[in-house]
Amino acid sequence: MKLFPRKLLLVLSVPLMFTACATMGPPKPPSLDLPKPPSDLRAVRKGDKVTLTWTAPTATTDRETLRAFGPTRICRGLEPHLSECGTPAGEAAALAKVSPDKKLAATYTDTLSLDLQQSNRSLFVTYAVEVLNQGGHSAGLSNQVRVLSAATLGPFLNFAAAVTAQGVQLSWAAPPASQEMSNLRYTFRIYRRQEGSTTADKIADLDLQPCWGSAATTAAPGTSQAGEQPAETCPLSYLDQTFEWEKTYFYHGTVVSVVGELGKQATEVEGDDTPEVKVFADDVFPPAVPSGLQAVFSGSGPQPFIDLIWAPVADVDLDSYNIYRHEEGAAPVKVNKQLVRTPAYRDADIVSGKNYVYSVSAVDVRGNESARSEETSERVP
Repeated sequence: MKLFPRKLLLVLSVPLMFTACATMGPPKPPSLDLPKPPSDLRAVRKGDKVTLTWTAPTATTDRETLRAFGPTRICRGLEPHLSECGTPAGEAAALAKVSPDKKLAATYTDTLSLDLQQSNRSLFVTYAVEVLNQGGHSAGLSNQVRVLSAATLGPFLNFAAAVTAQGVQLSWAAPPASQEMSNLRYTFRIYRRQEGSTTADKIADLDLQPCWGSAATTAAPGTSQAGEQPAETCPLSYLDQTFEWEKTYFYHGTVVSVVGELGKQATEVEGDDTPEVKVFADDVFPPAVPSGLQAVFSGSGPQPFIDLIWAPVADVDLDSYNIYRHEEGAAPVKVNKQLVRTPAYRDADIVSGKNYVYSVSAVDVRGNESARSEETSERVP
């Protein structure tokens, strides 16, 4: 049978159409499900504890959603850069599966042994983490962080606080002798926290080098040698004058180990804290007693008067002065009916022929009144 060319073209086109629809491309390889290594590892040391934090990965190295989590190795070494984890310093447990669009912070606390702190002459350790999948495989180490491993001193004993007229007086026991170590020095850092706040503010850093002099001892950190006395310049107290009266505060101190040359960028680590001490800054302290009181009679004009002047009281919370007067053999009586804000007063309530004896007191903003000044007298002609 003879086929027309037009019909033949139609028949041939049908298989070609089906062939084009069946083309799917090369198959994708299966995912290895390797967690993408963290890139935001951070480390904070306090005493002998190093707290590591990082964001747990939610995706694999081939950008697939991570289906299952394995544990995380904590890698630590003395070299500046870790090429592999080696023997892990610890292991963080596997995390529960999280949503891909939700960041989950992971954390681990490592403890530096006293031997490592004392024997590591480089003074630093390097940390990284290695996140494993369920099969125990990883895509490598996270970013790496360096942490000061120098030995820290224990908290000073007998840390105490007392409210005085001058401020909050902090005191502590003499510090122990330090271990000899090149390029290492110590400061005593004092923190203050107001009641109701979770944040403590640093208020002082006191140099402890005078406590041991230029010749360092061989005593280990946290110990003291029998019979050893601190130098006279060793700071054993601090006066805080930056607080506000009638508020409650908590104070604590910590010894800071500092590595680096003075005047250059230094690295530091805080030791353990002293117990917090609580004080209520109740101002029950009167201002200073006025001094230099003088009285001068003036009869010029229609109304005679006696002018009083004295040295101003320098207390920052000074509010006013009170003026007291009496005659011979009588008790002093306050004569000012209004607040006297300046160190001067004019007494016009006087009588000719009498001798008046004056004294002055200072009053602060909370109503605490000082003792009266030394008396001075003036006679009215």
